[in-house]
Amino acid sequence: MVSGWDWESGEGLLDLDDPEEWDAAFERGERPLGTVAIGLAFNCSLEEASPRIVRAMRLPDRAQRGFAFTAVGAAARLNNALTPELYEVLRAEGRRGFAENAIVALAPGQVLGTTGSPAQAPS
Repeated sequence: MVSGWDWESGEGLLDLDDPEEWDAAFERGERPLGTVAIGLAFNCSLEEASPRIVRAMRLPDRAQRGFAFTAVGAAARLNNALTPELYEVLRAEGRRGFAENAIVALAPGQVLGTTGSPAQAPS
């Protein structure tokens, strides 16, 4: 499969709205996957974006991991909820480090739920 996206320069990748294209790029070992996870957060449903964001949060490239945590913050603001998998990775990261990128993106006092129950945050 030949990609129509410019993975080398990264131009336009924040517009990516195809989770399967992200998966193919992951398999090819493309570099800007954390950056593109931000695009998925904006352009796809939380359920589609979440597994890709989780994978991006575990990338070996520190900068790209940071962008993936920024994608979590974007997803949280857009959906007022996160998936249990995203919460799990945030908890594992702790309040310091990259998780701060996601936490800072939340509105002051914002309470997030999990997908399917936006009014309650998991304990």
